[in-house]
Amino acid sequence: MKPYIRILDTTLRDGEQTPGVHLDVEEKIAIAQEIAGLGVDTLEAGFPASSPGDFEAVRRIAGMVRGCEVAALCRCRPQDIAAAAEALAPAERPVIHLVLGISEIHLEKKLGMSRAAAARSIAECTRIARSHAAAVQFSFEDATRADPIFLRQCVDTAIEHGATRVNLADTVGCALPQDFGALVSGIVAFAGPDIIVSAHCHNDMGLATANTIAAIQRGARQVEVTVNGIGERAGNTALEEVAVILHATGMARHGLDLTRIAALSARVAAATGVPVQPNRPVVGRNAFAHSSGIHQDGILKAPEIYEHVRPQWVGVAGHRFILTARSGRHAVAHVARENGFAVAAEELDSVYAGFIAQADATRGEVGVECLRAVVERVRSAPARRVAARGVVREYKFARSAWHLLDY
Repeated sequence: MKPYIRILDTTLRDGEQTPGVHLDVEEKIAIAQEIAGLGVDTLEAGFPASSPGDFEAVRRIAGMVRGCEVAALCRCRPQDIAAAAEALAPAERPVIHLVLGISEIHLEKKLGMSRAAAARSIAECTRIARSHAAAVQFSFEDATRADPIFLRQCVDTAIEHGATRVNLADTVGCALPQDFGALVSGIVAFAGPDIIVSAHCHNDMGLATANTIAAIQRGARQVEVTVNGIGERAGNTALEEVAVILHATGMARHGLDLTRIAALSARVAAATGVPVQPNRPVVGRNAFAHSSGIHQDGILKAPEIYEHVRPQWVGVAGHRFILTARSGRHAVAHVARENGFAVAAEELDSVYAGFIAQADATRGEVGVECLRAVVERVRSAPARRVAARGVVREYKFARSAWHLLDY
């Protein structure tokens, strides 16, 4: 049987660290309910010790969300752990999530801590956390820049004192997939089958999703993601990308309902004020849009020619055609027909001539109403149709020979 991959969504914690983003308690609760409805295994609700508002959000989410775990982040400080435990008290399945930077630059420059002191802190805080919750995750911040031997010592210490999961963070997004996969594989073998090894990747070099998939392929049993890939700097691994890859490849089982993804993406974008990049995979407005005549013709013949990822998987009704100067006759006729003003075969050359002229004049998309106006103009001047046909043949050949192809 294929492995089951646990999904930890950290949109409400790491995602909220996106510059300029702040969600109030009610917004967090509403988004939390939608994320839980998607079928994630763990919902990281926030960082209770960071502010009274975050404490209250975690507490209320813990009391409302059922069907998945609720996690709260804390630093390796007893007071942070106490705040997390109190906020998570109403949770059906609480997870205390500890984090400590273990690379030399974090220990020396940020924490002013020796390796020995870090190991003592890991032991003490894991033991305290385990006294409050059955599920304790320890995240090793900047694991990809840490000394590999010291990383294993830290993992061993956390497990010895009660951690049930260990999370390897590529905090600055510096790892390459093959290297991160090897790191994960080594820790999976070292930790043993009773410990869940998790991956947390950042996107500074555009490799967050690739590194996350490499981790899955090398034995990670949990991955950490955010909706729309939001997060610090260049963001985190995108939930929607991992979900679609798992679905399309069948490499692992998961509990996500992909049909909820598009709506959740829009909800998070509206609440955070962070717009989704138009060409973003899966959830961008252009993800299932086609403007090239060649592509539009292919889609009309069989959508799978140009859509490996199907829009219906993620809750999108279907693809969109964007009419531009690169669109062909078939697409123009299709859009007209779909919008209730079908173009007869004998009209198509003249309509297409008018469409191309309009597209070049606007230097962009020709909308439905604009196309309707073109069709109406052609129909109101029937005597000019034959001449128009000759013009369009001449014009198209002058622009580029491929336009003569019937796309």
